[in-house]
Amino acid sequence: MITFKQIKVCFLLIFVLVNICFIAPSYSLPSREDFFKNALDLSSSGQFNLALQEWNRYLDSYPDDAAGLSNRGNIRLIIGDAEGSIDDQNKSISLDPSVIDPYINRGIAEEALGLWPQAKNDYMFVLSKDSKNFSALYNLANVEGSTAQWEKARDLFSKAALYNPGFAMARSSMALADYQLGNFDETEKELKKLITRYPTFADARAALTALNWSKGQSGKAESNWIAVTELDPRYSDEDWLIKVRRWPPKPTRDLMNFIELK
Repeated sequence: MITFKQIKVCFLLIFVLVNICFIAPSYSLPSREDFFKNALDLSSSGQFNLALQEWNRYLDSYPDDAAGLSNRGNIRLIIGDAEGSIDDQNKSISLDPSVIDPYINRGIAEEALGLWPQAKNDYMFVLSKDSKNFSALYNLANVEGSTAQWEKARDLFSKAALYNPGFAMARSSMALADYQLGNFDETEKELKKLITRYPTFADARAALTALNWSKGQSGKAESNWIAVTELDPRYSDEDWLIKVRRWPPKPTRDLMNFIELK
């Protein structure tokens, strides 16, 4: 059974599975390649408990494999072991400090534990090596938002979307930061663009529901909310919205007021 903690961690990991697929060693021994690929396939297909077993077996045979350690760290985080994930990422970095993905992965695990300064340091390090790394930009924006630095967060979300134009969550997060900052026209324009491009994108529809309600547009709010409840019912959970999705306070409050008809 998946626990709330696991759900929380999984939502944080927008890039973890991407990073899993990007980290790949070049080995001359087919048996080792097959071993690694099997663990990678289990990870990518969402069979996390089996994947962890396979990564454990792989690392028993090849304990100094930096890519294997980082990938196992990602899986450990997904199943709720943030401390173990950080330990694996630390080992991976010590073995090969030139690869930036483990720094991002460690930052995500640090976020899961609320270690904002440590996570920020990891993302800043990545950006010092690659200023257009949209994963680091997005996660750093989440850290800034978590510490109520919404102007900084808005700028970082914007850059993440600029460097990855198809990154809908970055654009939605930017609109939500604008919402928190009182830039309601910009918020509405961006959310409508997102919904036009991605009609089934629940995050944008939920944010527009909140904005519609705050402006007294109850009919429009109801229309968007019907779609949200069919797409992703988690948006009615205030705790999830703040702690997992990490919406800003104002749109969260407006959406809860809509749900409670206040």
